[in-house]
Amino acid sequence: MRAAVAIRTNAGSSRLDLLSISGASTLENPMDMLDERYLLLGFIYYVAFLFSTTCHEAAHALAAKLGGDLTAAEGGQVSLNPVPHIRRSPYGMVVFPLLSFFLLHGSMIGFASAPYDPNWARRHPHRAALMALAGPATNFSLMLLAALGLRVGSGMQLIHWDAYSGPHDFAATVLYVMFSLNLLLGVFNLLPVPPLDGSSVIMLAMSEDRARGYLDWARSGTFAMPGLLAGLLIFRYIFPPVEMFIQSLLL
Repeated sequence: MRAAVAIRTNAGSSRLDLLSISGASTLENPMDMLDERYLLLGFIYYVAFLFSTTCHEAAHALAAKLGGDLTAAEGGQVSLNPVPHIRRSPYGMVVFPLLSFFLLHGSMIGFASAPYDPNWARRHPHRAALMALAGPATNFSLMLLAALGLRVGSGMQLIHWDAYSGPHDFAATVLYVMFSLNLLLGVFNLLPVPPLDGSSVIMLAMSEDRARGYLDWARSGTFAMPGLLAGLLIFRYIFPPVEMFIQSLLL
């Protein structure tokens, strides 16, 4: 399963999160999409997508609020209720994921955004960096909780899970989807290339004056598309060993 990249817009006044989820195998026959097993898997993917996106965006909004930027909080996005997030990005959180699941043979693509004040980010670049870090930190927290659920549930024989053969029931499948999706989202999002969150997180290693200069430089160019393509290329090579290591460590 593949899932989720979060993209931070360096210019403008919002966060844009693009998430994608792919099944472990590609469906060769479009009619297979009507099979109840794939429909159930699609339901699990979508619920995991919606929940993870909501938590990710709420974490950004809460971090911004704690840092003095109330833009997202005033929009009701400091909430685990998905409605305010869906209201802001109805196509990205509902229409695109559901349509892409059928049109792309089992894959889901979606996006969401949270507003922020770019002037606040320039005044307080370290706070803006913490806001950026809050999203992937939340994804890693969800990943750890899912791993704990898999280990404890299988140990108590409440779920049917095996580290080698994978999940064998509904509960184990939900937990594994949550684990994999949030691991991928967290790792990809921390790549230090614009427009990903990692490109803002690195400001924590700079002085505030140097971070302001870095922000001005990042906003002066069109780095989003080249950065995203570079991030995807890097991620293609680094994620498999990271995923293997994390799974062997936690599962």
